[in-house]
Amino acid sequence: MVSDSPLERELLRLVGEVPDPELPVVSLADLGVLRGVEVTGPGRVEVELTPTWTGCPALDTMAADITRVLTEHGMSDVEVRTVLAPAWTTDAISAEGRRKLAEHGVAPPRPGAAPGAAAGDRGAPVAVDLAVRCPHCGSTETVLLSRFSSTACKALRRCESCGEPFDHFKEV
Repeated sequence: MVSDSPLERELLRLVGEVPDPELPVVSLADLGVLRGVEVTGPGRVEVELTPTWTGCPALDTMAADITRVLTEHGMSDVEVRTVLAPAWTTDAISAEGRRKLAEHGVAPPRPGAAPGAAAGDRGAPVAVDLAVRCPHCGSTETVLLSRFSSTACKALRRCESCGEPFDHFKEV
């Protein structure tokens, strides 16, 4: 889905600014889940999203937030579709999104570290013993406390240098 017209580009910008319901410090565009916007008729628009996880519980909230924003901007018929292919990976998170995550105490995923990102890594398991940088003090002396945190896409870690616990957005 390509957003080519000026109206589609404006609607894409508006939808892209919608905050992620689970990580409101990043927008849907920052997170890389927004695939496109297409105006299909007067007042009619289709939006494509790819969830971070197939069973992401935030999809309904994202769709409701997108519908609200687009309705407020004159679209009377909004359809939000879930697109599973190509699959979302943490490599879709923008540099700005990674910066915002770190600034708010969530260690961002390492760029290019998603399983399958490198040739020959297809289907590789998510590594548990990573050198994850603490978003509080910058140390890489961190330990995994739990593979899951407040959401399935994050792990809970603790910094051995400053002692602070923090979420790490897992590479997927």
